[in-house]
Amino acid sequence: MANSNTVSLPDLAATQALALRLAGVLRAGDTVFLTGDLGAGKTTLARTVIKALCGVEDAPSPTYTLIQTYDTGGGELWHADLYRIEDPAELDELGFDDAFGDVIMLVEWPDRLFGLVPDDRLELHLEMVEDSVGEAMDRPRQARLTGFGQWETRLDDI
Repeated sequence: MANSNTVSLPDLAATQALALRLAGVLRAGDTVFLTGDLGAGKTTLARTVIKALCGVEDAPSPTYTLIQTYDTGGGELWHADLYRIEDPAELDELGFDDAFGDVIMLVEWPDRLFGLVPDDRLELHLEMVEDSVGEAMDRPRQARLTGFGQWETRLDDI
């Protein structure tokens, strides 16, 4: 069973505020799946979390490196973009299975995990609000947060 809620994100500042609330509750071993269409704000949200937890001002997107790692001062944070993963063996090479449960994981395109899904996870789905206009970065969005395992009770903390 999962616990879920939806948050309205009328602008970029609201998306960043959600990311800061998320950063405030993350701890070693947490996994967050970031889903949504291209341009939905997954990387923007991840960068805000990274800035809050690691002090990195302009974190690069892991689109080509697949994983960027950061030091939170209390452990590692991995930001993964699995868009280019095509085979489960690639995940083995990256050490994903060993990292789950030890580091904070922010995973974009988690559908490319080929079933390697931890029981305890937060799924955060971002989507543009229908019929909205304006610059892509500042268009209204909504976030659906779904908690599994321990995240079922922690969801209210965000």
